[in-house]
Amino acid sequence: MDALAIQQIRQFNRTVTEGIGALHDRFLGRARPLGEARLLWEIGPEGAEVRALRSRLGLDSGYVSRLLRSLQRQRLARVRVDPGDRRVRRADLTRAGLAERAELDRRANDLALHILEPLSEHHRAALVAAMTEVERLLQASMVHVAVEDPTTPDARWCLEQYSAELDDRFDAGFDPALSIPADAHELVPPAGAFFIARLRERPVGCGALKLHRDAPAELKRMWIAPAARGLGVGRRLLQELERHAREAGAAVLRLETNHALTEAIALYRRSGYLEVDAFNDEPYAHHWFEKRLSRNHRRRRSVARTAE
Repeated sequence: MDALAIQQIRQFNRTVTEGIGALHDRFLGRARPLGEARLLWEIGPEGAEVRALRSRLGLDSGYVSRLLRSLQRQRLARVRVDPGDRRVRRADLTRAGLAERAELDRRANDLALHILEPLSEHHRAALVAAMTEVERLLQASMVHVAVEDPTTPDARWCLEQYSAELDDRFDAGFDPALSIPADAHELVPPAGAFFIARLRERPVGCGALKLHRDAPAELKRMWIAPAARGLGVGRRLLQELERHAREAGAAVLRLETNHALTEAIALYRRSGYLEVDAFNDEPYAHHWFEKRLSRNHRRRRSVARTAE
């Protein structure tokens, strides 16, 4: 990794924390630090499950509990067991908490104006555009991809979204019963694997592999949530699927796709997949691709691990 890039990111982080007042224990001039103020904002008028707050902010349960206890002592929030499911705890803002959140919003707006006012119109536009791009790229860096059981609720949700989008985009719709199957028992080791991409613990994409002992592996069920497109999630998923197939011993990875999925086709071509003759009778396919997986890459990983 480029050492200069690492130093630039560290300098940017220092500038931002100084500029927004995150270093003070009285964030925005109120009687609480940034962590408590952010939790007030995240709980919001509708309240939130405590576990959802932990996931959304990427914080451990002990720290979130301490923040909530402090807000409760200040009578800004209350935490109760959900009567519908006693395993779930919910946090809600009191009337005082809602008033404090509104005051924090007002002061946050004033801080944003304070940052923009000294700048020219040109520099204001440049700063807002740069912040928008930085936020987008930071979100991309927060995406993580992992293997998951294809029968979990999140996995089923991803597959439902996949089928619904194909049904909407294909000329003749999409009926999974007519397509070559990729059933749950085919997407668990050693037969295959199912991957989910997550952003702030929420699923934003999926992809699957079907592995075959002496034949090319198959890539199936690639889908990216519309809100996550443009963040490089598809590329990340594809790299993880390729890595898994390579480590499982596959020399070639194959896939088929429909001509309506122009973004996916462009991704596959950019990633080194070559169009080949049809190798199956998938009724919804117009294009068939394959990629030879590098054995040298796997050897380099092995050498690196040996050297550690």
